[in-house]
Amino acid sequence: MYKIGFIGMGNMASALMTGIIKAGYLQADDICGADISEQARMKANDRGIKVCKNNHEVIAQSELVIVAVKPQVLESVINDVHDDLKNKAVMSIALGYDFEKYNQLLDASTRHLTIMPNTPVEVCEGMLLLEEKHSLKEEEYQFVVDMLNHIGSTQVLPSHLMNVGGALSGCGPAYLYLVIEGLADGAVKNGLPRAAAYKLASQTVLGAGKMQLATGLHPGILKDNVTSPGGSTIRGVKALEDAGVRSAFIEAIDKAC
Repeated sequence: MYKIGFIGMGNMASALMTGIIKAGYLQADDICGADISEQARMKANDRGIKVCKNNHEVIAQSELVIVAVKPQVLESVINDVHDDLKNKAVMSIALGYDFEKYNQLLDASTRHLTIMPNTPVEVCEGMLLLEEKHSLKEEEYQFVVDMLNHIGSTQVLPSHLMNVGGALSGCGPAYLYLVIEGLADGAVKNGLPRAAAYKLASQTVLGAGKMQLATGLHPGILKDNVTSPGGSTIRGVKALEDAGVRSAFIEAIDKAC
């Protein structure tokens, strides 16, 4: 096992830390981090995670450094700790910074991998994209893959597909929360209590996704298996098609890319 340290402990980093601890893969005292936000530091401290004075201390105490800062400040952050990261293993979750960009920013001795997680890692149901090109040692890479598989599912993608993959799995939870909210609102309109509506909608989305993954069947086949001739489901499908639901999702991914 490796000691890991977070440069930046915002929402996505917090979700990763929570999931890793919840999965039992690492203990809180195996993790440290630093952040300019007092709220983020307090949240980490409440979980038993060591809050360091600065990024230099994080790197000194970590075997795997996770860069989790906003893309607009990443280069200034990296420049400040450039020498500290020599001969270190780095994993980045910063959007838009792939292997080639990091090669320009880091010392040649710094080993690195770019990943793109999503927020459901917090409940160990995340989708985590790993850039195919990386420079981690084999044992470091295997540690990362094993850790990430404990908080969700992993998919290796070539560099040029990380952006579209991230648009789907990274932005996708927001779109599905709209689906959950819309389904629940429809049920509430027809008399179902709000709490029950959210539970039914959320579990239905979760179950449908798990069924597709488990069977490997085309989503259209699974849809057809639920739609009896002249039944209520096909009437709902017709309403969704009339509203252009599929076109709207396609457009959402286009815009996110």
